[in-house]
Amino acid sequence: MDIKNWSMEWGGRTLSVETGRLALQANASCVVRYGDTVILATATMSKRTREGIDFFPLMVNFEEKLYAAGKIKGSRFIKREGRPTDDAILSGRLVDRAIRPLFDPETRNDVQVILTALSYDGVSDPQVAAMVAASIALNNSNIPWNGPIAGVRVGRVDGKWMINPAIEERNKGEVDIMVAGSPEKVIMVEAECAELPEAEMVAAMQFGAAQMAPVLEFIKKIQKEVGQPKLDLSANHDEIEEKLKAIEIEVKDFIKSKVDDWMFDAPKINRAERVAMVDRFSKEVETMLKTKEVEDKIKLVISTRMKLYVEEHITERILKKKQRLDGRAIDEVRELNVEVGILPRVHGSGVFMRGDTQVLSVVTLGAPGDVQTLETMEEEGTKRYMHHYNDTPATYGETGFMRGPGNRAIGHGALAERALMPVLPAEADFPYAIRVVSEVLGSNGSSSMASTCGSTLALMDAGVPIKKPVAGIAMGLASNSKGDWEVITDLQDVEDGPGGMDFKITGTEDGITAIQMDTKTDGLSWEIVEKTFAESRKARLQILKKMTQIIAEPRKEMSPFAPRIITININPDKIRDVIGPGGKMINKIIAETGVSIDIEDDGRVFVTSSDAIGMEKAINWVKELTHEVTAGENYEGTVVRLEDFGAFINILPGQDGLVHVSEIAWERTNRPSDALKLGDKVKVVVKEIDNLGRVNLSMRALLPKPEGYQEQPGFDRPPRRSFGGGGGFGGGSRGGQSGGRGR
Repeated sequence: MDIKNWSMEWGGRTLSVETGRLALQANASCVVRYGDTVILATATMSKRTREGIDFFPLMVNFEEKLYAAGKIKGSRFIKREGRPTDDAILSGRLVDRAIRPLFDPETRNDVQVILTALSYDGVSDPQVAAMVAASIALNNSNIPWNGPIAGVRVGRVDGKWMINPAIEERNKGEVDIMVAGSPEKVIMVEAECAELPEAEMVAAMQFGAAQMAPVLEFIKKIQKEVGQPKLDLSANHDEIEEKLKAIEIEVKDFIKSKVDDWMFDAPKINRAERVAMVDRFSKEVETMLKTKEVEDKIKLVISTRMKLYVEEHITERILKKKQRLDGRAIDEVRELNVEVGILPRVHGSGVFMRGDTQVLSVVTLGAPGDVQTLETMEEEGTKRYMHHYNDTPATYGETGFMRGPGNRAIGHGALAERALMPVLPAEADFPYAIRVVSEVLGSNGSSSMASTCGSTLALMDAGVPIKKPVAGIAMGLASNSKGDWEVITDLQDVEDGPGGMDFKITGTEDGITAIQMDTKTDGLSWEIVEKTFAESRKARLQILKKMTQIIAEPRKEMSPFAPRIITININPDKIRDVIGPGGKMINKIIAETGVSIDIEDDGRVFVTSSDAIGMEKAINWVKELTHEVTAGENYEGTVVRLEDFGAFINILPGQDGLVHVSEIAWERTNRPSDALKLGDKVKVVVKEIDNLGRVNLSMRALLPKPEGYQEQPGFDRPPRRSFGGGGGFGGGSRGGQSGGRGR
């Protein structure tokens, strides 16, 4: 092993890199340590090309290991890591979107980058370390890649921008921005913020990009010392490749000759028209190749590239004439359709349709106990707001297997979730668990942004008091190798070709709440970024205006089918009285009333139910269990035990008091059993709570005093006595005079 090490100071912590020790069978590997967070990165490329595919087969996997944080999985039956968590999938996608544009898109060799978290310190961000590690591994490898890049996280602490804030600072801040690229160009952006103005967002991105310079020099230095020469994949090409180039020229010339007649003869407004147009080109080219007796291998490659050939002309027309395939202006949003409340029994629903993209979002409100429990390498806790994104093959007018949400669906759902987080009500004001499901019923350009809009509509329809409506828009780019470019509003299918970008921006009328950007270029200049933000704001305000025409603010009343939550504040010392031994009491309340009960350590009791009668019964039960008896209160109780010196009366669940024999009646009572029997209902008043917390009751104080009544001699109360086995005053299985249920 030829072990080498490098280190530098960055963002207040040491960034160190080691090569030559671990994972030596990969094309290249490295171990990156940032603080005490350690990431192992491997980069590997297959030796064979995959034929018949129309995409570059890149795989990026983030392996989240619980041992890295010193944890063992909480499940009793499964202790090893299983399917990647959503956080791990999102981390992998983050790196994927940053490194993918710097590969040759014509590459058909499988490339895989695996990022394994070996140690996590709870302070240093593993995503930042993973981004740097992936860049170093690819840069050092013999895999063709036009890097390096760096990634930096930007936060704001005490009004000042800072890079790579500690996890605790990041969680408390209102700005969280991940930027990848170089100081000159941005390749990838991921952000969540509390209504940040566009100008401040650009400033934050530029600040972060500037901090990449020393890291990029650091990565280049490492490559200079241990980097391998890049492979020339063209060396694997045979004479078929030369034939392909010649045929490709003829195909492109044919497509160019039909641009005006087949492509821009009339606006192609809906997806079906655009698909039909591409199919027409494909069929004619297929016929042409068949006539020329072109080899099947070449025909297969041409057929996989047809959409790219068509997209090149769509981009060119935008750049030269600002003409779009569907006839829209460069900054025009497609036709919008908005509806709310279309489903009868759900708690809230909204439909948002922009062009062919259609999303139905549905809200479900639940008890505080319905929150999601999180157990990942980075965090443990609960998640109160959940957004889930679903699509099916029918969403795209196709057929296929139904395998549940993939990485793309998880990423889109997370983006829409982040978009709404800044405007959700505080838990203290609205203690519900909130789940929004966005069913994507038609997709043709930015279904994640339609999900954001649909979520806003559904939340307001459900009566969730969000602070402001949120909308989102996807911005695109037409550009060529000459440096010409044009930002386009409301990106859709065939406009997202080579030289494009997918710049999704969500926000309110006052600022940005979330961003997700990736590009098919080697990076975006700051001029492009600034224009994108300016144009996106215009579109966002237009969409918000349309949405608020249908529903301007959250409904004042929730759906009658939604549960209601009533909060009771009790003495924290009384929590055990509500729960009971082994949970017997709380389970009994739930079983007999049908409610859901959640208790916080600070004494807040949340009672959730859709049944008003059950709700009232449960609330009264809890109040009785936790009520602190005071002198002067009247009760109707039940006789539960008789002794020579008095009777024990149950006045509240789990709370008994003593009526001394002298307090039963104004007339002399020799023994309590002369006047009372077990199970009798009697009215009593609390005379006092003694210094031991025992409750002394009186029955006679509620009765009219006989005229001329005089206390009889020798009628004074005898001293308290205790009978063995806990059966006397102050003992017994019911807790005696303790003021609460025995434990």
